[in-house]
Amino acid sequence: MADSETYTHGHHESVLAAHRWRTIANSALYLEPHLRSGRSLLDVGCGPGTITAEFADRLSPGRVVGVDSAPDALAAAGELTTTAEFVLGDAYGLPFDDGSFDIVHTHQTLQHVKDPVGMLREMARVARRGGVVAAREVDYSATTWFPLLPELELWLDLVRRVHRANGGEPDAGRHLTSWALEAGLSASQVTASAWAFSTAQQRAWWGGAWAQRALHSRFATDAVGGGHATARELQSISDAWSAWAADDRGFFTMTHTELLATV
Repeated sequence: MADSETYTHGHHESVLAAHRWRTIANSALYLEPHLRSGRSLLDVGCGPGTITAEFADRLSPGRVVGVDSAPDALAAAGELTTTAEFVLGDAYGLPFDDGSFDIVHTHQTLQHVKDPVGMLREMARVARRGGVVAAREVDYSATTWFPLLPELELWLDLVRRVHRANGGEPDAGRHLTSWALEAGLSASQVTASAWAFSTAQQRAWWGGAWAQRALHSRFATDAVGGGHATARELQSISDAWSAWAADDRGFFTMTHTELLATV
């Protein structure tokens, strides 16, 4: 992301904690066949770097670099590993030469930028000939949950409205193939997978994180500041997430589209 872009969720600890939960197994399994020792990889929009650190372990002695525009996220990433490099940078102007990496990866970043096609073109520029550009993006409209709490309907509507007001696309998953083709990439493989939260521990973690994010993250600030919600509505959403987490019937899924494009 560039400095002029707005990251809807911000970098409150509740957001970074959710990002630190991400691993190859739950967020980049589609890329597994390409993760071979000695290959080089650039992780664009790496956040606090948990996936990046795993990539570095898996690809060693290959070079693995994480790039992000948020200094706070990079500071957290630097504490995780000494094997990967972390660089402050702009996804529209990556600080690397043409053809520098075997794999150029991004997770949940294209949805937040104003020009996802331009970002994909830049990712392709720094990928080696015969290498891959890999992206995984959520589709918020394909989110499901139970029990059917009306406050969570409001939450989903707010997330999508605030996200779009900030210049992003919350339903990015369904656009991924189109964006790739417009960027000049061949969509060699498109798949889908989902996060699912149903156990008491999973509900406590996910519901607890969103109970905090609904009140204290950049999303909350923009929801109120942009006239999309009142503080009372955000409190009702936070309470609903806590109620959902405590309900033994609770179930929640987020569907993602995954793209592997050959350069």
